Parts: sequence; structure tokens; C-alpha cells
Amino acid sequence: MTYVKICGVTTYRDALMSAKAGADLLGLNFYAKSPRYISPEDAATLCRSLRSALDEDCPVLVGVFVNATVDEVARTIQTVGLDFAQLSGDESLAMVAGLLGRSYKAIRPDSEAAALDDANYYAPHFPSSEQVPSLLVDAYHPNLYGGTGEQASESVVEALKQHVPRLMLAGGLNPGNVGERVASLHPWGVDVASGVEDGTPGVKSEAKVKAFIDAAKGAS
Repeated sequence: MTYVKICGVTTYRDALMSAKAGADLLGLNFYAKSPRYISPEDAATLCRSLRSALDEDCPVLVGVFVNATVDEVARTIQTVGLDFAQLSGDESLAMVAGLLGRSYKAIRPDSEAAALDDANYYAPHFPSSEQVPSLLVDAYHPNLYGGTGEQASESVVEALKQHVPRLMLAGGLNPGNVGERVASLHPWGVDVASGVEDGTPGVKSEAKVKAFIDAAKGAS
């Protein structure tokens, strides 16, 4: 089975809709410069309401952070009620270690060699939980922390798969191409944000969310 993460969720409506469509993980973005930013206060209300509505069927709730401190991330996990943190900036291994198994790293390597260096560097603190990826790979960009709309290199993905137990693929995915990417690369999971929106960042299209999840899981 391919796991699906719907990222950049900003409203309870979209969170509930994505969960009912079959999302395994939901991403809430706490990077203030992101157009999909959600405040910790609004996120806490969203998470509380979602768990109340879905109980044990609630997807894994992941906070997305960029270059925050360990204390900031840990405090947000606690106050919002998150399950895990995705570290999407330039965080060190010590940062990952400091979160005690409650985080995983997102990387944007520019080559196979850089990808393998990253995998080896973070491997000692891959999360043990099988509910989340060991590592997320996104398309390379020298300045942006994801959200480029570009696809990760197939050669990079293939190289990482040999060393990463649960690899999540992000970058340029949408309902029209995710099935092919899953069928050819067989990642543990896939991550999407803009690819299931109609134009306004953070506002999800129910039709696109359903089509994306069906295509990803149907190609497994």
C-alpha cells in the first residue's frame, strides 16, 4: 500500500474531507513564510476537532517546520497535539535527535551522491514508527524549501530506496501523474500540496484530493 500525505492543510473542512477520502497523513505548515501557513492556535483547534470526529480513524498529524529550534518544535507538537514533525529546512542530525523519534527529515539533494550522503547522515535517527516515512525527498532547488512544482529526480529516488526503509516522494505530483510515479518508483508514500488545489494555496479541491488518493493507492 502506498501511503498518502495531503500537505498544507489549513482548514478543518479540508482536513476532514482529506481524511474521509483516504489520506494517511495530514501536513500542517508552521513555516511563517509559506502561503499555506497555519497558526498554532488554529492548528490546535483543527486537530482537536478532527480527533473528536474521527477518533482512531484520524490520520497521522504532521507539523511542517523550517529551521525552527528543538524547543519551538517540541512546544508546538505538545500544544497543537501533533503526532510528528517534518523538518524541511537545514536541520542538523542533532536537531532530529533532540526530538526523540517524533520527527523525520525532508531533503532536496542535487545529485545521487548528495542524496546518499543525506541518507547516511540522518539514518541513525530515522523514526522507528511505521506510520511515518524514514525520509522525504523533494526536488532540488537552491533557495526554496519545497513547493517548487518540480519533480524529484528518478535516479535520486532509486538511489535512496536502497538505503531508506520508508521513502516518501514529494515534488510536482498531481492526480494526473502520481499513478505513473508510484508504479515506476514504488515509494513508501507520496506527498502533495499544490497538486490538489485549484489555485488558492491551502484550499484543497475535493475532486483532486479524491482523484490523487485513488490514483496513488490504485497504482500500488
